[in-house]
Amino acid sequence: MRVRRRIGLLGGSFNPAHGGHRRISLFVLRALALDEIWWMVSPGNPLKPKAGMAPLDARVRSAMDQARRAPIRVTAIERELGTRYTVDTLGAMGRRYPRYEFVWLMGADNLAQFHRWKDWRGIARRMPIAVIARPGYDAGAIASPAMAWLRRFSVPLSSFVNRGEWSAPALVILRFDPDERSATAIRRADPDWAARYTGPPPRDQVTHRMILSGEETTAP
Repeated sequence: MRVRRRIGLLGGSFNPAHGGHRRISLFVLRALALDEIWWMVSPGNPLKPKAGMAPLDARVRSAMDQARRAPIRVTAIERELGTRYTVDTLGAMGRRYPRYEFVWLMGADNLAQFHRWKDWRGIARRMPIAVIARPGYDAGAIASPAMAWLRRFSVPLSSFVNRGEWSAPALVILRFDPDERSATAIRRADPDWAARYTGPPPRDQVTHRMILSGEETTAP
């Protein structure tokens, strides 16, 4: 009988968070029989341009707005952990929350460039990975250097969900109806969106600490 809670980790800039993030998360929650999903709002990603990146607290507030009344928690835990790279963040998460089982969630667009991340094989060895199909990126993901290595660890969804205890490396591919919404399109249509999310510092829904904006960056 499973005892440990199963948590999906979805990292990103959430600049801003939108209904597509919520829809994907609720789909993954059901598909993988998760207890919760944690949206890990990155302080900053060196692979993405700084121009147009809203302050961290505004991005966190937009995520909290989209996550309301859902089993989704919004966190900026990377700042508190003091980690710069995803592989280090996930290692620290495992040490801090040993009673949880984590699965790393990523879109097919991220899988296509996963081989550019620091110690990406180390990430795969730390926790299972669930890849969410995304229109326009599937071909690049399938042909990527990371997929060439990960393919041998691919498992069917049914066996992934029903295994008594998760182990890594393990890769499961999830497919669902495409969601065309994007943060880029939202920023283009509403460049001042962040102005609606000003106010006192929000409280992290995982660590319960106040979230302040700053200049730190987190690398994949």
